[in-house]
Amino acid sequence: MEQKKATGVVERKKGGYRTIPLIIANETFEKVAMVGLRVNMILYLLQEYHFDPATGAIVIFLWNALTNFLPIFCAFLSDSWLGRFRVIAFGTLIHLLGLVVLWLTAIIRYARPECDVEPCANPTVVQLLVLFSSLALMALGAGGIRSCTLAFTSDQINNSENPQNDRIMKSFFNWYYVSVGVSISVSMVFIVYIQVKAGWVVGYGISMAIMSLSAIMFFLGSSIYLKVKPNKSLLIGFAQVIVAAWKNRHLTLPPKNSDIWYSPNGSNLVQPTNKVRFLNKSCMIQNKETDLDSNGMAIDPWRLCTVRQVEELKAIIKVLPIWSTGIILGTTISQQSFSVVQAGTMDREVFHMDIPSTSFTAFIILTLTLWVILYDRIIVPFTPKGFGLTVKQRMGIGLVISCLGTLVAALVENKRRKEAIKEGFIDNPRGVVNMSAMWLVPQYCLYGLAQGLNVIGQIEFYYSQFPQTMSSVAVSLWTLGLGVGNLVGSFIVKVVKDGTRREGKASWLASNINRGHYDYYYGLLFILNLLNLLCYFISSRAYGTTRDIESWDQELDTKSTLEKGRNR
Repeated sequence: MEQKKATGVVERKKGGYRTIPLIIANETFEKVAMVGLRVNMILYLLQEYHFDPATGAIVIFLWNALTNFLPIFCAFLSDSWLGRFRVIAFGTLIHLLGLVVLWLTAIIRYARPECDVEPCANPTVVQLLVLFSSLALMALGAGGIRSCTLAFTSDQINNSENPQNDRIMKSFFNWYYVSVGVSISVSMVFIVYIQVKAGWVVGYGISMAIMSLSAIMFFLGSSIYLKVKPNKSLLIGFAQVIVAAWKNRHLTLPPKNSDIWYSPNGSNLVQPTNKVRFLNKSCMIQNKETDLDSNGMAIDPWRLCTVRQVEELKAIIKVLPIWSTGIILGTTISQQSFSVVQAGTMDREVFHMDIPSTSFTAFIILTLTLWVILYDRIIVPFTPKGFGLTVKQRMGIGLVISCLGTLVAALVENKRRKEAIKEGFIDNPRGVVNMSAMWLVPQYCLYGLAQGLNVIGQIEFYYSQFPQTMSSVAVSLWTLGLGVGNLVGSFIVKVVKDGTRREGKASWLASNINRGHYDYYYGLLFILNLLNLLCYFISSRAYGTTRDIESWDQELDTKSTLEKGRNR
């Protein structure tokens, strides 16, 4: 008994605010190393591997898609098997390995195609294999880090017994994004600048050194982290609910407040919700003598599941319509490769400094960061009860602003193209027009504000609708939306590039940006964003209240209390 009490005291001493800098530093440094590299990757592909802009953009789309798809895989791996600490640890080491391979492509001359005479040679299969393997390793590593960092950090400070816990967690989500925003801004400004001015070898070498520091910082705190054990039955539980619902499909659902639902003793979830009601058949007790053993447990879990299992699967199914509206936003956000090409044809001198074309995208994160500070410290305290806008309101406003961002992008590109033609650059895509690249800033600011409202709202929404044991999955859903958005973006680019190239005319997304019509492409994105906004309003209304189940973690607390009582 004394040994168990001592163990409990040790567990309570772990976690807390002291662990946050070590965990956040890991993702912060990962983003400093990764984001600037990713923004500049379009230039690396164009200059060193001789891709055309559309092909390079497709590669970036697919890389971003892989980077955003893998977090959901890593989240399930974390919540059902390895645990969050191990997934972050493995992700950190794999990411570092990917950076090393990319750095070697910059050092070893034969790792890239030659360009001694025009036209430049195309990359060989081996060269592409080395390049793509480095991108895949970095995507896998980033998936492990990004899927679990937010959830792992919240594990350290989340305390349901604290009456201020909801307010603390809301503030935590906002300020977490501030740290992410600052790191991305630093990366976009300084890392990008170093890569452009000092060369790829120095630039990628610095990214690799930063990632090494990230790994050291994270592993330093391994002994003081609070590590929540994974729910090893999570994926199996989902499968059991689906199979049991199919086996019991012939049953008739009972009236409300029936007592035939299977809910083990000590569970607060004693009745399923009315949404996705077909799944409720998997937790109906048909005959207590044949369905339950002497301890009240299900004899066949593939025919009878708990109410909690049913509601965990429902939680994912119910959010899918709203989640799907983040796909077009992800597509819109991932269009920055084209804006980098635009900036390269514009006057980039700001305060007598020649700013790299990729650094202007830092205004996205700068706007996002300023919005979070303004919202958390000024707007929220003056709203009723100090809770600010609801998550669904923030997501909707973010989508409205995304529509405005694409409209502004179309108008600015239309003006830039007319200016290029007026100055005689119709056949010179590298000619710099007499138009400041600062014209691109308004659309960047709108994209940043859209992310500050919609993306943070998405994370908080998913987190609030799932139990703590599924928080990694909840946090990873929005990156999954970005991943699907990247795939949709690459598909749209391919269709537009091929579909608008007819009868000898240049396509909208021609290699010569002045011959193309990138403004028409942005106009197409504007229309898609309007349709997406309409879908969001319908999905949000259909979802209804976000407070169907308020006892996810109270149930966990109850079980924990019962176990402590038995230990005593």
